[in-house]
Amino acid sequence: MPWLASGVLVVVVVVAPFLGVLLARTPRLTLVLAVLALLAVLGLTLYPEGSASDAVGCSAGLPYLAPTAVESIANVLLFVPVVFLAGLRSGRPVLMTAAGIGLSALIEAAQAFVLGIGRACDTSDLVTNAIGAVIGGLLAAAALALVRRRAARRR
Repeated sequence: MPWLASGVLVVVVVVAPFLGVLLARTPRLTLVLAVLALLAVLGLTLYPEGSASDAVGCSAGLPYLAPTAVESIANVLLFVPVVFLAGLRSGRPVLMTAAGIGLSALIEAAQAFVLGIGRACDTSDLVTNAIGAVIGGLLAAAALALVRRRAARRR
């Protein structure tokens, strides 16, 4: 099932702008979903795993980006919903994209310096998370553009 993650990403990219139009009408639900997405990101990235690390450090490298690279695609997918929903709710997708990339950097720093959680800092995770944040921001911008276009037609 190495193509499953890529398939999910394609479906998200196609469906999200239209889902965003619906969510734009329900700002409270969008906020709740954004908070849940943020909690999922924090839980999946900071929950203690394995044994505590012995040293502070971060692996440097670029991600392997291919349709069958499940871990890389999963890291991309991790940040799409939180940035999409936050961008949609705030109406500021560019700012939320930057915040998403900053959040990823903070998570990687925590994984590097908080030895007790047994997580590994990896720059390839930062890159793939940033790609997900950019995709989420672009999807929020597309949804907001559709909302504005519909509102202009009704006038």
